[in-house]
This record gives sequence, C-alpha cells and structure tokens, in this order.
Amino acid sequence: MDNIKYYIYHIPGKKVGVTTNLKSRVEKQQGYNESEYDILAIRYDIKEAAKYEALYQRLYGYPEDIVPYDKLTCNKNKSNKMRINATEQTTTFPCPANKLKGQLMDNIGMTWETEHGNFHIDTNSIDWIMKNIKTSMFNENRSYVYNKAFSRYYDNHADGRLGKQGQTNGDGIFSLIRDWARERGIYAKGNSHTQYVKLQEEAGELAKALLKDDEPEIVDAIGDIAVVLTNLAELRGYKIEDCIQSAYDVIAKRTGKMVGGTFVKTESL
Repeated sequence: MDNIKYYIYHIPGKKVGVTTNLKSRVEKQQGYNESEYDILAIRYDIKEAAKYEALYQRLYGYPEDIVPYDKLTCNKNKSNKMRINATEQTTTFPCPANKLKGQLMDNIGMTWETEHGNFHIDTNSIDWIMKNIKTSMFNENRSYVYNKAFSRYYDNHADGRLGKQGQTNGDGIFSLIRDWARERGIYAKGNSHTQYVKLQEEAGELAKALLKDDEPEIVDAIGDIAVVLTNLAELRGYKIEDCIQSAYDVIAKRTGKMVGGTFVKTESL
C-alpha cells in the first residue's frame, strides 16, 4: 500500500487507463468532461492498479499496454519531479514516447540546463517535443530529443526562453502563464484577494522547503509564487513585467550595505 489513489478509468470507445489525478490527466489534458468517462476501479497499490488496467483493457477489447503502468520509470517515485538526463547532445526523458505527454503536462514549469541553453516545459515546448521525440535504441522505456534542434525551436519561435540579462524573448514566460490562467478561468472567476490568500499558502510552502533544505521543493515553491504574483497583477490591471521593471528602476539607484545578512539602503542606516 502506498497511500495513493490509483483510478482505473474508461473513455468509451477510446481507452482504459490509470491516473492518480482524473481532473488533470483526463479532463484538462485529454479534454473529456466528467460525464464522458467512467471510473472502473480505485486501488491503493500501483501493482494492483496495473493489473486491473490490463484486465479491463482485455475486457473492453483495447490493445494492452506493452509496458505495464507500474513498470514505467516515470511512474516510480511519484512524489519526485521527472528526472531528466541532459547530455551534450540530447535530453532524455524516463518514459516511452507514447506515455511522455502526460508526464510533461504534470511537470509544466520544470527547467533544465544544457550546453545549448536553458530549456523549460510549457504547452508550446510540449508540442515541439512530441513532434520530435525519438525512442532510445538501447531502452524502449526511454525517449529523447536533440538539444541543438530544441535550441533552434526556441530561436525560431521566441516563445519565452530567458535571455542573458533576464529578459524574455517574444511573448515570454509571463505571457504563457497568463494564457494558462485565462484558459482555466482564473481571470474570469477569480479575484486579487483569493490570489493573495494563494500567495500566502505558497509562501508557507517555501518556508517549509527552506527549513527542510529541500532544493527541488524550494525551486517549485519559488516558481509557484511567481505564477500567483503574475495572476494577482493581471487581476489588478497590471502586467507583472511592469511591476518588476518599476521595482528594478528604484533599486538600481539604491545604495547601502549588508547588515546581518540583509541589504539595508543608505537612508535607513
């Protein structure tokens, strides 16, 4: 027992699958409404869930997955971020190509470094990855893309990779965050007050991560805070980029010194 709920679901005429998050995997990622799929079983053990998935795939006449759900590298250590391996030439994902998109969707916002620049996962880069993904000739459960080609994608589309001075190219990552929020109704149905409450929650997560010295969680929490601030600014009629620029214009001229680990501006000394 691993205390995680595994849902075996059925999209009639399409597939039988397993997920730990129906809203994310079936509704948001695959585009089905709650009324368009059925929950066939719920299990709390990944091996048992994999057996039930295979059983129902046979019962409903669907092709049985070549690699069982519990044997996929990307489904081991579910609490961890996807472990991407970047070499000089390639970025390798711990998943077969036919299972990769869902894992990428679960890791939107994740970034990694290569010799050709920093890459990140967003809806646009996922599309490019899935069009260019290749299966490893050494391990069919791993897939990869070429870093140089991925870098050219960023250069050609200018969709938000960070530049040398921290500026974003093209639409930028903040525009991608706003598109994401807009698609999910955050601007239509939310307000700045609820986003402020969300900000406090994420700040609490950062505090816990700092106390535990948990680097992946620290990175994740900082990213979540940036997302919430982007949405809060938008709901108040501002662009986060303008807010940051305004703050930088002030601090760029500020003088002072470090006192007790904190920078104290001159007029406060």
